[in-house]
Amino acid sequence: MDTHIGVLEGPKPPVLEVGSLPASNCYAISPASSSPASPAEATLGRHIARRLVQIGVTDIFTVPGDFNLTLLDHLIAEPALKNIGCCNELNAGYAADGYARSRGVGACVVTFTVGGLSILNAIAGAYSENLPVICIVGGPNTNDYGTNRILHHTIGLPDFSQELRCFQTVTCYQAVVNNLDDAHEQIDTAISTALKESKPVYISVSCNLAAVPHPTFAREPVPFSLSPKLSNPAGLEAAVQATVELLNKAVKPVLVGGPKLRVAKAGDAFAELANACGYAVAVMPSAKGLVPEHLPRFIGTYWGAVSTAFCAEIIESADAYLFAGPIFNDYSSVGYSLLLKKEKAIIVQPDRVVIANGPAFGCVLMKDFLHALGKRLHKNTTAFENYQRIFVPGGVPTGCKPEEPLRVNVLFKYVQEMISGDTAVIAETGDSWFNCQKLKLPAGCGYEFQMQYGSIGWSVGATLGYAQAAKNKRVISFIGDGSFQVTAQDVSTMLRAGQNPIIFLINNGGYTIEVEIHDGPYNVIKNWNYTALVDAIHNGYGKCWTTKVRYEEELREAIETATGPKEDCLCFIEIIVHKDDTSKELLEWGSRVCAANSPPPNPQ
Repeated sequence: MDTHIGVLEGPKPPVLEVGSLPASNCYAISPASSSPASPAEATLGRHIARRLVQIGVTDIFTVPGDFNLTLLDHLIAEPALKNIGCCNELNAGYAADGYARSRGVGACVVTFTVGGLSILNAIAGAYSENLPVICIVGGPNTNDYGTNRILHHTIGLPDFSQELRCFQTVTCYQAVVNNLDDAHEQIDTAISTALKESKPVYISVSCNLAAVPHPTFAREPVPFSLSPKLSNPAGLEAAVQATVELLNKAVKPVLVGGPKLRVAKAGDAFAELANACGYAVAVMPSAKGLVPEHLPRFIGTYWGAVSTAFCAEIIESADAYLFAGPIFNDYSSVGYSLLLKKEKAIIVQPDRVVIANGPAFGCVLMKDFLHALGKRLHKNTTAFENYQRIFVPGGVPTGCKPEEPLRVNVLFKYVQEMISGDTAVIAETGDSWFNCQKLKLPAGCGYEFQMQYGSIGWSVGATLGYAQAAKNKRVISFIGDGSFQVTAQDVSTMLRAGQNPIIFLINNGGYTIEVEIHDGPYNVIKNWNYTALVDAIHNGYGKCWTTKVRYEEELREAIETATGPKEDCLCFIEIIVHKDDTSKELLEWGSRVCAANSPPPNPQ
């Protein structure tokens, strides 16, 4: 499933053929406009707002603070930009992350240092997931720079650079705007860098500048152009040739999609290659949702020892495997236990191809490479035929007896029937990772989770942001009780925004994923009355429906209600399950990750 920048109305960069050059070296983000702005609109704040709208951001996630209030006034004066006020900065950042996953870019606005450092964790997560999030901070008055003044919301030193220094590690560009003369250039550079690098950027705007008219903002901003990255034609041809030589002589080659398909915008090219070559196709766990699962030779999720049934046998027994955009960390490699051999692997990154133990080719864009490769490979369905030969369909979980406590596998049997091309699944860190991996995604069904950073509580804000961006889909979220306790407040914002997600709160009494890695009394949390909490948050404002589910019949009734008469409501369904009702995949994964964490120090 390919992700694109907001409203790309100009011509897209042409797909490179081997050895060819594009006809044009740039493309516009939106149509040109040069109408004069009134003095009230010729301000820095309105300029930023118009720039955000140009790139497809129509909602900003904000928390007010005294340094950003005037900036917020001028941002929300833009008719096409809607303010979504969040309960705290962390959730605002998570929401911008979720929004960027659907829309292609997101934005959030907080206040100086006390807000900036609070949102920092969410921005770090967006950085790890290659998401262009524009983080705007209302900064100190221009007259305070270079003085010996100590400001509130700081750590009590006259040096105002602490926040900037923190953001330098988790953003790809930082702009401190404390002069209107170069503000236009700084804003444009920051936004274009976020889009080109697909990473977050930081923009600090002095609190006394947002409302000041300036000649550089006297007209509607002329849409800027982004020069697309280009493959080196000679390198592209050489990489394709070397890959073809290896794969065409292989007996049972396979394809595996990785999470960097998103940043490379190569999902369509990967699917095109899969259809052309006939290989068995799998995805890494963090790439679920980026590869269509209705491809004719799709065999599931490759996750080493916790792969979907019979997938690992096919991938690890292949004599050649092409990984497109992989990330091999300790989580995705199940404690570095994958049975892969470097000499069999072709690793395709967004702009680099590495051939087994042989050569590496830089300046080769993934989508160009995959597109060209599909025209040169011989069709080979051997690996998929082997999969068909060994595959045994999984059994359907037996139903629960009357008054028998609901089991998680029964829950997900019903969930499978709920999802469609009109839905999107958000999976929180924990056992939901493993249970949601088993879902078979229909064409068009969205799917998101945060595996690289793995910040618990991410899914509440991400649900808010994704639902705000993708109004044509109903978001279905799976959140553990421990994770929900971290970020529960912004269910309030979902109600204010009139959203209708279905939230399954899986209550098993603790941090189950941590239990399976390393247990201790710290993994037990205090139980809340979660439905009563959401009812209190609702407090009569907006449309909300809650229920507790302990038995299968109650689950059936809850789903019928949530997808029927309460379809336009936020539906919060608390699923109460036994604390030891965990997937076998989590048990296996947890033990291997624990082993990877546990080796004693190497001898000195």
